[in-house]
Amino acid sequence: MTAHPQSAAARWLRFFASTLPLFGVLVTAVLLGAGEKIHTVLLQHGESRWEQYALLRVDPTKPDCDPKPAVAAEAAAAPSDEEDLFADPESSDAAAEAATKECKERHAAYDGLMARITDEVRSFREKELLVAHFVEWGIGHARHLLVLILLLGGITATFGRHHIGLRNALTVNEDRAAQLSQLLANSALLASFFSLKRIYADTGESGEGALLLWFWIVGFGVMSFGNLWNLVRPHQSLSRDPGSFQNAALSVPLYASMTLICTTYFLWKEDGHWPGVAIYLEALLDNALLYIQVALYLWVGMMLKHTRLAALVFDVLRPWALPPQILAVVVVTLAAVPTAFTGASGIFVIATGGIVYHELVRAGAHRQLAFAATAMSGSLGVVLKPCLLVVIVAAMNYKVVTTDQLFDMGRYVFALSALTFAVAGVVLYLRSGVRTPRPNLRVAARESLHAASRLLPYFGIGALVWAVYRFGLDTRMDEHSAPAILPVMMVAIVMYDRLAAAARARKASPPAVEPGIARSLGDSTAEAAGHIGGLLSLMGLSICVGAVIERSEVMSFFPQEFGSPFAAMALLVVIKVILGMVMDPYGAVILVSQTLAPIAYANGISPVHFWMMVLTAFELGYLLPPVALNRILTRQVIGEAEYQRMKSEGTTFWTRNEGTLVPLIVMTFVLSVVSFGPLWFY
Repeated sequence: MTAHPQSAAARWLRFFASTLPLFGVLVTAVLLGAGEKIHTVLLQHGESRWEQYALLRVDPTKPDCDPKPAVAAEAAAAPSDEEDLFADPESSDAAAEAATKECKERHAAYDGLMARITDEVRSFREKELLVAHFVEWGIGHARHLLVLILLLGGITATFGRHHIGLRNALTVNEDRAAQLSQLLANSALLASFFSLKRIYADTGESGEGALLLWFWIVGFGVMSFGNLWNLVRPHQSLSRDPGSFQNAALSVPLYASMTLICTTYFLWKEDGHWPGVAIYLEALLDNALLYIQVALYLWVGMMLKHTRLAALVFDVLRPWALPPQILAVVVVTLAAVPTAFTGASGIFVIATGGIVYHELVRAGAHRQLAFAATAMSGSLGVVLKPCLLVVIVAAMNYKVVTTDQLFDMGRYVFALSALTFAVAGVVLYLRSGVRTPRPNLRVAARESLHAASRLLPYFGIGALVWAVYRFGLDTRMDEHSAPAILPVMMVAIVMYDRLAAAARARKASPPAVEPGIARSLGDSTAEAAGHIGGLLSLMGLSICVGAVIERSEVMSFFPQEFGSPFAAMALLVVIKVILGMVMDPYGAVILVSQTLAPIAYANGISPVHFWMMVLTAFELGYLLPPVALNRILTRQVIGEAEYQRMKSEGTTFWTRNEGTLVPLIVMTFVLSVVSFGPLWFY
């Protein structure tokens, strides 16, 4: 994932081709998140103003009978061919009277309703029905929205060279390797969806399924063209050094490697089954709303990045002159809260990792320690409410666990992780032998409070948005509503932040220029597009890799019964860490749910305990090679030059590898306690 300078023409092209359409789709998703509640409020308001408003929502149908007694009586008395000619005349008269009465009642009801449907009612119901139709449309087209989000992001990531790889492409040869691998992968995906389209045509499939296939085909076609374009026009910032084969291989995006592996399996092991990858990639759409929420969280993260919130939080901490080791503990612990609200540890690293790293270095931390803390900055919050990953786990295992159960146990896991990292920070501080001078407590408190006062408007805006949803729409902030509420909250915060920054810039000497609201929201969406494309592509292909592992029956080589929950847990822990090292969490959750979770349950391991172990093991895996997703993202946000300086820092084994060893020791201890501690109480 490499960022390169762009010309003005390229920026405008990207704005109209990617940023603006994606902004529209994301706003639509946010509105859909609130639409049902808004519609409920409108219905309640209509009922409170007009009794039996449900009857007034549409014009009633005028009765087709004639209420005039004579005509009605004649109609009732006139015998038909099928009537009994010897019927009792008195019965006929009674029937005619009953028909006339019923007809009059129907006309009276119709006239009464029409009299109540005033211009005011028509105006209100027009708005209410518009919201109702919008919500209904959104529910029926959630899959289309997800495909649009994924493909718009994927196209942006392709043209902008933003796909996630183990290493940024720095030379022309490395970029060629990345582009060629993506061209092969996107061409394979294109062929897979064309094959699936032929199957649809043979079976007479049409409608939504066929339309979605065209979305995929056009999207991967454009992405393939983007790879060809990048091959023909290598970016000027790329070095002309020959590089090495190893670096070129590391520059291949992970989703491309996964695509080629899955395609090879289906062609080689399943007799040229071309549609295989497309079928499993479309499985992403089975949980369309959840993956749309991933995109919304990424958008929230990018908007957070374009505010001064992270810097202002550091302003509160800076007057206390905390030792860098202790400051790292505070930062990682505090970061758990925004991590829980941004859905995954990687999203928080993308959003604020650069600020966290440079602030820790500024405070005197070794680059290795700053790198370790930045990579871990999102790890502690994935078990806290309302983290989206936990919601996905509960959704896929709803028969055995609930979000409440997972979040309840998650609080204890968070406390253990924070305490363990705090102990590690104290030990590192004592071993360093460096003692920072103690600040004047009165001065530090005054400066810290002054810095905290600058945060009050941000919290006030957040509280105001929360209150509107809570009391205006009767919507609590929880794991289900947060993806729809947080973007609105962050848009409001960005607006205030930019207005405040502009006012401060005008008073500066000399006056400065700050990006405006539109520019910040546009830049946030543009950056989110690349990250959404890279992350959702990785998630989708992780599902395919999980399917390949399941279909290849590799898991059948593992015993189903161990005779002891300790033995079962030991093997499961190792497997989970390995999965976390090579797979995206959202894709790995699907694989674990289908293959390994039943083994754990069969060996007497509690489902809640098992999934807490899984989430903790994944976080350890994200910090370990060969993939180490959080380390990759940290490397990208601090820049390749700073990463190389970090790698060359240190004179001893520990200082040269502190960035790897600290997370390894802390998370291994936490994982051991989480995995085996509760087993003693079964």
